[in-house]
Amino acid sequence: MKSAALALSLAMLLIAACGSTPPLPAKPATVPDGLDLSGDWTMRDASRSTNRRIRDAERNAAGPGESLIPGQSKRSGRGNSDVQVHVFLESGELLRITQTDYGLFISFDRAIVEEYRFGEQRMISVGPIQAERVSGWENNAYVIETRDKNGTMLIESYRLQNPDSLVRSVEITGDPTAEFFVQQVFDRR
Repeated sequence: MKSAALALSLAMLLIAACGSTPPLPAKPATVPDGLDLSGDWTMRDASRSTNRRIRDAERNAAGPGESLIPGQSKRSGRGNSDVQVHVFLESGELLRITQTDYGLFISFDRAIVEEYRFGEQRMISVGPIQAERVSGWENNAYVIETRDKNGTMLIESYRLQNPDSLVRSVEITGDPTAEFFVQQVFDRR
């Protein structure tokens, strides 16, 4: 009787495990030798239209007249509540990046500061929206992956093109209606 109950319990666990999404793989916490993204960065004129594209993508994800956060509509109606990863996307024309031994702080237009810990793997939230986040170093770039409850991914990376220019890539994948990619170039001030 005990072995039948144990077998049934194991079968239930296997079924539940097959239905759940595996966690995002961790990223390396070790900073590549001599790599420091710290500095004050100004977006190049050629990249300025990318911020408008980011705002447009956020509006499209929410739907016309809607907030990106459920329950905070600007008018009555329904937006696309399936794609929630946009609430974790920040943009700005001025970046201040501070790199410590353990993490990265990125200030967008001196208004919003995002904090990332090297090698982090955790749940994050904005209001009622939660997502899984991993970040770390890959191929001499700092990479941040954020996945919402439906599997839509926001992938950001920051890398030095040379000592005085920084390239930021922003990609959204996993939902055909939300597919998005921009690359922004910043010069050291």
